[in-house]
Amino acid sequence: MNGAVLVLYYLDFLLIGLLPKIFFKKDGELNFMWWLTASPFLLCAIFIALSFMGLWAPITGYNTLGTKLLGILSIPLSIISVMLIAFTFGTHRVPIALWHQKNDAPQHIVTFGAYEKIRHPFYSSFIIAFVGALLYCPHWGTLLTLICGVIILTYTAKQEEEKFLTSQFAEEYANYMKKTGRFFPKWSKP
Repeated sequence: MNGAVLVLYYLDFLLIGLLPKIFFKKDGELNFMWWLTASPFLLCAIFIALSFMGLWAPITGYNTLGTKLLGILSIPLSIISVMLIAFTFGTHRVPIALWHQKNDAPQHIVTFGAYEKIRHPFYSSFIIAFVGALLYCPHWGTLLTLICGVIILTYTAKQEEEKFLTSQFAEEYANYMKKTGRFFPKWSKP
């Protein structure tokens, strides 16, 4: 396993982990649902570290041609994840809600920038980071964190969308949903 790629993924996961402190509104708390959402990221980082230290071998073994090639293929995914986080961060003019709070109600709708084609670009970047981590460290543990992460992010995204669809932005958001994909751009025209 390449140490430089390990650092790249740790920086990616660190950026994801710091988002609540540096970007989101400060009026919420890191409740049970937030920690449940964060757990796949923490576990993925642990699994990668254990594999890197040689304590937990990837499915394909250590330093095989396969793991080296997968490690190289994972690099663009980590870079894309970080770039999408930055682009999404730059799209917002004001901090947004953590979305795991009972009282998180939509204050505005963002449909430009990173949100023009994707409704949840932060979550998209997280999923891309998980896929890249799985390529970098092809292990049952990283596969499990990818699956759990996608399930939890899908659940959270649905909750957010329900809040929008029952808010003052319901009609505008319903039209927006027709044009955009949840985590990735739609391939077909609405």
